[in-house]
Amino acid sequence: MVEFEKIFIVKNEVEASFWDMVLQEREIPHVLRSYHDSAYDGLFQMQKGWGALYAPEKYRTVIESIRREVDCENPDHEAEKA
Repeated sequence: MVEFEKIFIVKNEVEASFWDMVLQEREIPHVLRSYHDSAYDGLFQMQKGWGALYAPEKYRTVIESIRREVDCENPDHEAEKA
């Protein structure tokens, strides 16, 4: 069984959809976990970000490389680190 590690925090649902699409195209296994909790009406998302991207540790370098490319292409993009 492969363990998934937190790679970075995702700021919003649009960014989550983007990463889901990019990683699916590259066949990189991943999970996007939302911080939304209906009992607290999204309070944690306002404090922590939308959620987090998890993937096997062996893909961390590849994902971070893709992320740097995205950041270079879009200087206004300021994703948080895990």
